[in-house]
Amino acid sequence: MSQSTTPAYITSLIRHFEDLRDGTHGGSASREDKEAHFGKAVKLLTPVAHQVLNEMNIHLLCNTGQLTESGLRRTSDGGLNASWTLSWPEQRAAGIEPIVLQAYFGAGFHHPHLRGTTVRDWPLNVFGEEDAAAQLSILRAIASSDLHNLVFLADYRIVPVVTAKGAGPRDRGAGAT
Repeated sequence: MSQSTTPAYITSLIRHFEDLRDGTHGGSASREDKEAHFGKAVKLLTPVAHQVLNEMNIHLLCNTGQLTESGLRRTSDGGLNASWTLSWPEQRAAGIEPIVLQAYFGAGFHHPHLRGTTVRDWPLNVFGEEDAAAQLSILRAIASSDLHNLVFLADYRIVPVVTAKGAGPRDRGAGAT
C-alpha cells in the first residue's frame, strides 16, 4: 500500500511511533522546536475543532450550546494546552463536564496529544492544513464518544434533540408517518 493510500489515522500512528523511537516530533528534537510545532498545530486545528463542535451544537443541541476556546496557554506543570469547549444548559443543569476537544503537550511528553473530556490520548501530528483536515474524523469520534459517555453520567435528557418533540431522525425519516 502506498503512502498516498494509507489512511490518515494510520499515518498519524506511524509518525507517533517513529517519534517515540527517534525522540523527535516533526523532525525536531529540542523542546522549544517541538513547542513551536504544537503552536502551529493548534492554529491549524482551530477551524476543524469549531466545525465538529458546531455540528454537534446544530444537530444534537438544537443550537443551545456555547462554544468557547482557551487559546494556547502554559499549564502549571510547564506544558502547553489549548481547548475548544461546547457547553449547553442541560449539561450544566446536570452538573457534568461539557464536551471538550483538547490539544495538550505535557511537560514530560516527547510529543503532543488530543483528548476529550472522557476520551483520552490520541497522537497529535499536525504539520500542515492537510494534516489538520485529516483530524476531522478523529475529532468527531472524540466529541461523539464524550457525549455518549456524558449521557451515562447523567441521562439522555441532556441531549436536546432527543427531548424536542418531533425533532429526532426517526421522525424525519422516509418511513415516518
